[in-house]
Amino acid sequence: MSLNKAKIFTITSVKGGVGKTTTVLNLAGIFSKLKKRVLIVDLDLYSGDIAAILNLNYEKDIYSLFEDLNNNTFTTFDDYICSYNETIKVLPAPKDLRFARKITSKVLNFIIYKASMKYDIILVDTNHILTDINLFSLDYSDKILYIINNDSMNLKNMKTMVSILNNMDKNNYKIVLNNSNIKNKNYYNKYDIKNIINKNISYVIPETFYIKNIDKYIIDGKILTLDDHIYKKYKNTMEVYNLIASDLLKESQVRSHE
Repeated sequence: MSLNKAKIFTITSVKGGVGKTTTVLNLAGIFSKLKKRVLIVDLDLYSGDIAAILNLNYEKDIYSLFEDLNNNTFTTFDDYICSYNETIKVLPAPKDLRFARKITSKVLNFIIYKASMKYDIILVDTNHILTDINLFSLDYSDKILYIINNDSMNLKNMKTMVSILNNMDKNNYKIVLNNSNIKNKNYYNKYDIKNIINKNISYVIPETFYIKNIDKYIIDGKILTLDDHIYKKYKNTMEVYNLIASDLLKESQVRSHE
């Protein structure tokens, strides 16, 4: 009888400001509703703010883990994890950005090893820079989501990334078009974008999900998909997130049996 291992989903982008971290949190909320044990690994080392967004208090972070491993002072993995609720846990990015450059892919290998048997889902939030550790996370991933928006430079960058991924023989990725973070700037439709980037758009977060007072939810440390008022008000968008989560689970299951 084989043991169940966590499914690893990396959420990334080719440009900042596209709603990547919001997508990570919203997916975490959906998986939480499905009673999945979720670990969010904030691998956006230079600007990661997931713990801050969720109002989590913590002393240790991913750099602490890296240092303790190197100094043989590591005790238990849970010492570096902070809790949002019963099912969503977070491994924070470094508090001190000066330490970010010191972290190597060695720590990610250890994180995956330790977390794989304890969690159902590992959500990795990365930045758009192709560092060694970010490339390492792509190699580990069952599925990769690229978040883009309707911005010309973003689409040009995504076209380049599609070419790179093709050269790497990587096909376990999908593209999510987030129309909700730049209201009234949807210059291109899905057909236009497909022709620009040479890849299909798998999912679209609609413009109607634009939330004017989103800062209120951030200050309160709320995940939008776990907020009953938001869930009911933006039901169509929630169906998109539910579809993404369902597809990730199904397709990663198929991939693990290939």
